[in-house]
Amino acid sequence: MPKFWRRSICDCVAGLRQGEGWAQRGITKMGITTGVAQKHIEKGKSMREVVLDTETTGLSPAEGDRIVEIGCLELHNHMPTGRSYHQYINPQRAMPREAFEVHGLGVDLLEPPQTPQPGQITLRDKPVFADIGSAFADFIGESPLVIHNAEFDMAFLNAELEWAGLPLVAWDRIIDTLALTKQRFPGAAASLDALCRRFSIDNSARTLHGALLDAEILAAVYLELIGGSQPGFDLGPESRFDFKPKHLQARDIKDLRRPKPLPARLSEADKNAHKAFIADMEKTTGTKPLWRTLQGKQAAKS
Repeated sequence: MPKFWRRSICDCVAGLRQGEGWAQRGITKMGITTGVAQKHIEKGKSMREVVLDTETTGLSPAEGDRIVEIGCLELHNHMPTGRSYHQYINPQRAMPREAFEVHGLGVDLLEPPQTPQPGQITLRDKPVFADIGSAFADFIGESPLVIHNAEFDMAFLNAELEWAGLPLVAWDRIIDTLALTKQRFPGAAASLDALCRRFSIDNSARTLHGALLDAEILAAVYLELIGGSQPGFDLGPESRFDFKPKHLQARDIKDLRRPKPLPARLSEADKNAHKAFIADMEKTTGTKPLWRTLQGKQAAKS
């Protein structure tokens, strides 16, 4: 068993022995924070987080797959600072057609190789992970890492770090937005695209997967998951927020109402998943939700 897998398993077991899973060390608005983040909160210090995403040649480093792109976005007290880390990487292997169709990287590593078209990214001319690993480690430092489906990215990151002879990333630094989503919206679609639809986040530029773009989108999703984005957060060059609540007067409130209500964010699949969740809860507990009881009483009166 590879060293980085053994360490990940040991971290999980250690957390369980202490009566807590790795995704539940500390308390935030959502009930999930890492041990590192909690230490900053307890000491009253400002908190740095790094939102991270990767693109790879496949699904498993144990089967020879490698990272081909890393994108990181720095947050300070949950707000983007403008600092980022972005790197394309030569995986030193061929690019499977299935992976290429997901992210469009490494056209020169396809078999047979293809001539790059304008705008396509080649990888044969990029540095290998061992050459950029230290710079990547320096950027993330000891900060908590915000990752969507962290199990996937962590397997690749720790594999690459171990092969490069660099320290591994500990699991207690991870904030997994997939786990946050499943806790907050049980049974609902939890992909990044689904969360963008739920929170009305513009991801129209995401025609293909890209590590830095996905990290930027994930940062916006993460802020919504932990309680909502704040004025000043924007992925574009100009802020969309010019909103000063202290200047509002009571007579101004009516002017802020939407002339037309927003369309419902729930898809039919979301609604059906919720119905199934409620039905399962009723079967398990043997009781109906209070709101359903009240609905029955109102219907009887009418």
